[in-house]
Amino acid sequence: MSDKGTGHFYGVGIGPGDPELITLKAARLIRDADVIAYHSGTGKQSMARGIAADLIPDGVIEEELRYPVTTGSTDHPRGYYGALADFYDECSDRLEAHLSQGRTVVVLAVGDPLFFGSFMYVHDRLSPRYPTEVVPGITSMSAATAAVATGLCRHEDTLTVLPGTLPVPELARRLADTDAAIIMKLGRTFTGVREALRQAGMLERAVYVERASGAGEVVLPAADVDEGRVPYMSLVVVPGEGLRDDAAGRAADFARITAGERDLEARPQAASHLDRRSGTVHVVGLGPGPERWLTPEASDVLAQVDHVVGYAPYVARVPQREGLTRHSSGNTVELDRGRLALDLARSGDDVAIVSGGDAGVFGMATALFESRETAVAEDAGYTDVPVRVVPGVTAAHAASALVGAVLGGDHALVNLSDNLKPWEVLADRLTALATHDVTMALYNPRSASRPDTLGRARDLLVDAVGPDRVVVVARHVGRDAESVAITRLGELDVESVDMGCLVVIGASSTRVTDDGRVWTPRSVG
Repeated sequence: MSDKGTGHFYGVGIGPGDPELITLKAARLIRDADVIAYHSGTGKQSMARGIAADLIPDGVIEEELRYPVTTGSTDHPRGYYGALADFYDECSDRLEAHLSQGRTVVVLAVGDPLFFGSFMYVHDRLSPRYPTEVVPGITSMSAATAAVATGLCRHEDTLTVLPGTLPVPELARRLADTDAAIIMKLGRTFTGVREALRQAGMLERAVYVERASGAGEVVLPAADVDEGRVPYMSLVVVPGEGLRDDAAGRAADFARITAGERDLEARPQAASHLDRRSGTVHVVGLGPGPERWLTPEASDVLAQVDHVVGYAPYVARVPQREGLTRHSSGNTVELDRGRLALDLARSGDDVAIVSGGDAGVFGMATALFESRETAVAEDAGYTDVPVRVVPGVTAAHAASALVGAVLGGDHALVNLSDNLKPWEVLADRLTALATHDVTMALYNPRSASRPDTLGRARDLLVDAVGPDRVVVVARHVGRDAESVAITRLGELDVESVDMGCLVVIGASSTRVTDDGRVWTPRSVG
């Protein structure tokens, strides 16, 4: 609270357009305000003021906060966002002049004040210094869904709200990873938005809504919109897959009414694969992270398959394109993923099931073969589904290259997780490898659910071979946060290690050069 005055600051949501959607609380605050503020575009009347016009009392002080720019083009030395930052500073100064005099200031916000609203930026500047309250409003998203008049998502559907300003490949990827979506900030972005919808396989069920709940509301199938006339105050509703026919049908009916019963052009349906022979499951290693480590063979497969299946962060690394359907899931359902891939392939589609690194190293290749073996035992078939494993760069060998050649001699790759094997088995293997002088790369070294495993392994190995073995801790190899630490076994800081790390414990012959390179000789003795 400020020591300059007792003015109260309100951000008041006034809904998407229809004045009758203004809440009772919002109406009361508007009528009682000393100052009414509202944003407006360059050369335009304020939409917010227009919605609330009948509630604004005579004689109230009005502050029109007019944007200096409304597009990304500006001569400002810090660019578009620099120009806006200066503008919001100016807005805050103007409003603070009233608040410091003890006046009640109401900022009108179209829709909800904190949902893609300009009020957020003056809120950030003024709320630490003055008593502030935010009054929620009905969002344009809610009004648009009502205009489409169908459910948006049901049961376990996920809903994603996206800005249309995202690059087309990124927007397409995010669309493909959700069940239902709202895309906002259209206007000049609509051409790219429609292309992203097409690439994600969602265009036919996408519905365009313009000026939701307001005068001149328009509802059309997104595929039929004239991209040259799309205003900023419009959005796209993409209902969940199970609601697509209902949404598209309602939008088409609305379009015929508002456009004089015009005929909608029939759109071709995707060719069915059901009459093909069984497709192939390709198990693809994506490498440890950077795109440059994805092999050309893996790229070719991903460019041709009908489906990609995998743990969500790995699926997110696959570029979205037209005709590709994505199936993301959590980290503990490998066998379910394998069964899904086999089912899709048996229906005639080609499928890529993806893993980080190499799919055959603690990855989905083994899980897929286990899924197929289990299914065959249950007499569920799949013996006619071809499986092809596409190798990838392993995290261990990428980490070895990062420091030099720590895996240059005999070495073993060990999964330090004891989820699939008891600690006793793991301990025996670690001891045997260390005492036989084999370098070890430890995958999955330490997680929130297994905070003590790495510490137990370190203590076990110190007892077996002493504290002096060279240890490399490589974090996020090949990615932006890449780092490496070189230490000794007895000095290994377990608390600094997490699932983003790979830990390599060298042999007795492993050496560290003066310039920090680590290598293990090939010769023994």
